[in-house]
Amino acid sequence: MTDRRTFLQLSAAALAASALAPLVAAPKRLKIGTIGSGNVGGTLGRIWAQAGHEVMFSSLNLEQDKKLAASIGPNARAGTPQAAATFGEVVLVSVPYKALPDVGKDVGGLLKGKIVIDTCNPFPSRDGEIANWAREKGAGVASAELLPGARLVRAFNAVSWLQMADASKSSQRMAMPMASDDAEAVQVVSELVREVGYEPVLIGPLAMGRHLMPGTPLAGEHTPGEIRKIAATLR
Repeated sequence: MTDRRTFLQLSAAALAASALAPLVAAPKRLKIGTIGSGNVGGTLGRIWAQAGHEVMFSSLNLEQDKKLAASIGPNARAGTPQAAATFGEVVLVSVPYKALPDVGKDVGGLLKGKIVIDTCNPFPSRDGEIANWAREKGAGVASAELLPGARLVRAFNAVSWLQMADASKSSQRMAMPMASDDAEAVQVVSELVREVGYEPVLIGPLAMGRHLMPGTPLAGEHTPGEIRKIAATLR
């Protein structure tokens, strides 16, 4: 009887440990390329490099990217947009929307099949006619047309980079709304969102990405519950 009881206890413990294993496993370290290393790209890349990922920064100013990488440490490096697109298992695209067609022409082929985080927002006052086109079509769907074949996740669009930089210090974890048609890509990006200090909330398919912009009801910092409530009223 004792042996059987011991066996059952050990079996239960093993099952419990097995169930918990995925929860305590170390997160996968990724190679992340950034196309654009300004306020948003530089801030997010710095956080991810400090979290242990390998990050390659790129922009139109390689010398500036080299200085940024040197200020972060051994997990950061600099390269051309082509090099960053090749390097990254995940690629962050964070450029003015008017530059997105050039990104598609220059490195779009390298982004096919890769997880791409789209932080770009179309502003007519800055980006001109392409911003009007993207707003009419919907920013998420428009980005997908400009970067065909990329596994796009729209995120980090409607929160200030200053808030992103300090998110991990907040006493209350706020939400980061995301839109995508790719469930696996969402899982990967969700872990990166958590490392920045936010709770990821998928608001729907990429078509819902039009709501992830400054000036919309989802803009600014909200709790996960608030994001879900607001998203439920949107189409």
